[in-house]
Amino acid sequence: MTPEQIIKQAISKGQFVDAIQDAERQLKTLDNSQHKAQIIELLYLKGVAYRLSGNLQNAIDCQKRILSLHASHSRAHQELGYVYRASAKPLESASHFYQATQSNPALLSSWKTLYEHYKSTDNQTALNLAQVQLDYLNALPKPILHARDLMYEGQLHKANQLCRQYLQTDKHHPEGMLLLAEIGIALKVYGEAEFLLESCLTLYPEHKAAGIEYLKLLSKMGRFQAAKDLAEKLDAAHPAHPPIMVAKASAMVGLGEIDAAIELYQALLAKTPEQAGLQLLLGHAFKAAGKLDDAIRAYQTAYKQKPDFGDAYWSLANTKTYVFSDTEIQDMQTQANLDIDEDDKIHFYFALGKSYEDRNAFTESFEYYAKGNALKQAQTGYKPQALETQINKQKQVFISSVFAQLENQGCQRPDPIFVLGLPRAGSTLLEQILASHSQVDGTMELHNILGLAAKLNGPSNRYPEIITSLKPDYFARFGEQYLQETQAYRGNAPRFIDKMPNNFIHIGLIKLILPNAKVIDARREPMACCFSGFKQLFAEGQEFTYGLDNISHYYKHYVELMNHWDEVLPGFVLRVKHEDVIEDLEGQVKRMLDFCGLQFEQACVDFHKTKRTIKTPSSEQVRQPIFKDSMLQWKNYSAPLQEMHDFFVAEGLIK
Repeated sequence: MTPEQIIKQAISKGQFVDAIQDAERQLKTLDNSQHKAQIIELLYLKGVAYRLSGNLQNAIDCQKRILSLHASHSRAHQELGYVYRASAKPLESASHFYQATQSNPALLSSWKTLYEHYKSTDNQTALNLAQVQLDYLNALPKPILHARDLMYEGQLHKANQLCRQYLQTDKHHPEGMLLLAEIGIALKVYGEAEFLLESCLTLYPEHKAAGIEYLKLLSKMGRFQAAKDLAEKLDAAHPAHPPIMVAKASAMVGLGEIDAAIELYQALLAKTPEQAGLQLLLGHAFKAAGKLDDAIRAYQTAYKQKPDFGDAYWSLANTKTYVFSDTEIQDMQTQANLDIDEDDKIHFYFALGKSYEDRNAFTESFEYYAKGNALKQAQTGYKPQALETQINKQKQVFISSVFAQLENQGCQRPDPIFVLGLPRAGSTLLEQILASHSQVDGTMELHNILGLAAKLNGPSNRYPEIITSLKPDYFARFGEQYLQETQAYRGNAPRFIDKMPNNFIHIGLIKLILPNAKVIDARREPMACCFSGFKQLFAEGQEFTYGLDNISHYYKHYVELMNHWDEVLPGFVLRVKHEDVIEDLEGQVKRMLDFCGLQFEQACVDFHKTKRTIKTPSSEQVRQPIFKDSMLQWKNYSAPLQEMHDFFVAEGLIK
């Protein structure tokens, strides 16, 4: 048996002293940085043993230590609820039971206790909400309830196994299908999740929860037209249901229908003004439209309504132009030191890093950036070995003979211009330059190539090896499908830009399905690029950026793969260095336009005057003329970045 199992057995037998001593012995052998999950489990069991033995203060100390390591740990909050209830502190007890249900809505015992509390305090609104959740949880088959609990606790593979076992006996159970899809989304198996949700809605067209989850997935996959269509369909079945309306507005932002989305957000806020999350989304819409003052007001309203709303502060920092006041910095520091949700804490750390950078307090700035990165890296569980495997496979499969064999089998249309590379390498600037041309539509970071690669990969990891066994006519079909799916994001121009940076991994696939597409590699000097990525908190993906070691190795592998594409596809990729664009804007503009077969237009040089929707972190920067300040910003942090600098020197990437 494991040490944890031995301690659990001692607790079940009432041997609390033995359980506490065993936990203490194990804790002395563990290192915080290497064994965080095990430390949390041992502290939890130790705290339970203390509570059951009547030592309530020690029980509180154990659970609070857990919350210092993992602020949203649902079981720790639930256990504190029990301790404070035993201490005759009903308000503290109810507060922790509530926080437990926010992290894990499947905690039946916490909901039951909250129900009794709301009943005793005559809080009818909260009582009704608790009753609805209790009815829902009690109606779930026990295996599905247990699997849902496991999912919220982060035990995704156990939840997946248990859910699949149940669906073998009742394969069309709606809650089972929904849960398996949610687990798939958490595991980023989007194709299977989409199939499950689509099947669930086919069988149960008015299943509101499945519909809302499908809306979230479609937006996550960048399929905004499908999301908008589904939202309108669900609205007919569930009129004016706020989550559906919010999802519709978010899809409209994705489609560039910004003004209509803003109107919808504002209409929802007019009915219920105290919605910090909705104010945040409204701010994002204003920012995408270039209405920065309105965006700032919305973000400020959001944090005033919810002081621990880290994302509101980070969104202000992420405008790249907002300067925090002394009061705002003090408020962020206060909130970051409280037992708040881990995501909020991460947002506060990144925002504080930016606020101190703006004040030239670079030591404090780096400390906050490092704290945010450490927490985020622990959350993502990024494994650099997976990238190495993926890149090696690309190099092994996509060789010159494959392109010679399948030459011109794909769709021949020249519409797309792929701008790719690493995030924070200047791709938004290149997109803005090209989208200022009368013959080119700017779109966004389209997920379609990544989605095609994921479908080819399937559950058995067949991509890219499957490429050599596909029938040649598949490539034209894939190219045509790509153009059809991306049509919703285009205007009337004959050419358009796909700015998904991660597409650099799939240049071989792009060449096979769209041989006449243009590919531009946005390249930035490694220190500037990697440090810019390190201090950026991304809304989704880019897990490799959280940690200097991870991001520097990722840059190295990116360069290696780009060198491979240059070798097997000579002339297919145009490399544009960010530093060259800054030093010789007009020369690089002409170079890109020539590569794309486009006539020179002065508007491309005057790119900052172009009015269009931009949803990346650089949105405000590319609405201004080019500036050189960012080229050497990393040198303000030269001491903590020395190891990364030495790595790049050793790899020959810088001199």
